[in-house]
Amino acid sequence: MNKRVVITGLGVAAPNGVGITAFTDAIKKGVSGIRHDTRLQELQFSCQIVGQPQISDELKSEYFTELELRGFNSTGILYGVIAGIEAWKNAGLSIENNDNPDWNSGTIFGSGTSGIDKFRESIYKIDELQVRRLGSTVVAQTMNSGVSAYLGGKLGLGNQVTTNSSACATGTEAILMAYDRIQSGQVKRVLAGSTGDSGPYIWGGFDALRVCSSNYNNSPERGSRPMSASAAGFVPGSGAGALVIEDLETALKRGATIYAEILGGNVNSGGQRGNGSMTAPNSTAVQRCITSAIHNSGISANDIDAINGHLTATTKDSLEIENWTKALGRTGTDFPYINSLKSMTGHCLSAAGSIESIAAVLQLHEDFIFGNINCEDLHPEIIALVDPSKIPLKTISITSTIIAKASFGFGDVNACIIFKKFQK
Repeated sequence: MNKRVVITGLGVAAPNGVGITAFTDAIKKGVSGIRHDTRLQELQFSCQIVGQPQISDELKSEYFTELELRGFNSTGILYGVIAGIEAWKNAGLSIENNDNPDWNSGTIFGSGTSGIDKFRESIYKIDELQVRRLGSTVVAQTMNSGVSAYLGGKLGLGNQVTTNSSACATGTEAILMAYDRIQSGQVKRVLAGSTGDSGPYIWGGFDALRVCSSNYNNSPERGSRPMSASAAGFVPGSGAGALVIEDLETALKRGATIYAEILGGNVNSGGQRGNGSMTAPNSTAVQRCITSAIHNSGISANDIDAINGHLTATTKDSLEIENWTKALGRTGTDFPYINSLKSMTGHCLSAAGSIESIAAVLQLHEDFIFGNINCEDLHPEIIALVDPSKIPLKTISITSTIIAKASFGFGDVNACIIFKKFQK
């Protein structure tokens, strides 16, 4: 049907900014949202710094009723609802409270887990023979689709309401799933995004894997160092990002602000074959994902002005850059600008793709490329492939037409999406 698909609303709960205004200001100024966490210190984690949205009780009460907050203990749902409703309102859409669902709107809102702290609370009550004191919302808070269910109810969505889950590729995949559903004519708009829980029960497994940064516990803002020679692992994070995605005709008809257009993308897997594994990407699959995304979008590799990479601040950063150079056939000064939001937010896991996609869209809409903090000492393997001028340390003002965003996740799964500056 070849419907053009656009983004008309944005919402975010990120470690360095809750709300689009605060988040935009933070990424332009290079503000880190990474802080020391006394809980992790007390629990003797190697990595004691995290990126976590700062949510006040006052802000919670704007999105949840007093009754809903009674016994509520799911940070992932909290972040997702805040981001999702902000995106809905940012798109100029109203929230109707009547008997008729909005049959033309749905949500695909991803999550890695849901309500880990609520699970823990429930387990203790069950073990203490207090099953009747679990409360009426424990199922909704702990089911993986809890975030989409909450959003579907609050917004009265009558089309598909679902949750996807593909590790760190979740958010980018959700946007592409929404794009496909709109293109097929099954829905006019989708609230797409992803969320990720906070807390030691989420981050503990990664700390045990020794993949997290432990060298900067006393200087948290310096801890997340994508593409840096002194990178010491990723900083765990959390939050949520949400985008309202619509077919162009519907958006224009209601006079919506259009932030960017989605040209297409691709998702695939390396099958944990070759150099791929549960925790490492198959390079052939990564390159195929990128080249297929470009092909599906009807552009050439030379059309890409900038890349918002996955780039987690691990030993795989150099490999990711190498994969981009091979997929694009571009190196040195011919390589697009590239940045990683994780230098400011840490790795928000299942929320990473959606939060980072919002950063990519903002760059297109407001004509800038945000800087990569903490990588003054670029890794020599990266310098051998890409000219340092293409990895800005501070925000630069520049008009980009096309930005590629990619996410790679545990299980050897990949997603790449192509965003374009909107032009009628």
